[in-house]
Amino acid sequence: MYLISEDPMAGDRELVLAANEAFYRCFEKKDLEAMEAVWSKGMGCLCIHPGRDALKGWSEIRDSWERIFNNTSYLEIDTDILTVEVSGDLAYVVLVENVLQISNGRRLEARSMATNGFERMVGKWYMTHHHGSPVVD
Repeated sequence: MYLISEDPMAGDRELVLAANEAFYRCFEKKDLEAMEAVWSKGMGCLCIHPGRDALKGWSEIRDSWERIFNNTSYLEIDTDILTVEVSGDLAYVVLVENVLQISNGRRLEARSMATNGFERMVGKWYMTHHHGSPVVD
């Protein structure tokens, strides 16, 4: 399928947004296998969960998602996209995450500002960076 637009980057933006959406759906469904398909496996990948240290490389990042998924009984995530920028084979999405999490019988609601970085490799957009910071009202 080809997207027709006067803006040559419009198709890339849609594909980046689709990759971003895939990330949040596997996050919400606590699907580690799907999460593996979304992320790049490069050593330069970074993930910073709200209030946590930076994790570098897929192995550390994968372990963090596994712990989150194992310690969470329910997740619901709504996002408000603020911007999508694409430059060649690199892109980022800046958004607000509205998260409802039930963990150890406790209901937690949080808002985070997030930046998700993507790189196009062999025609597919992969996540290379996720950084969430808590929003304090």
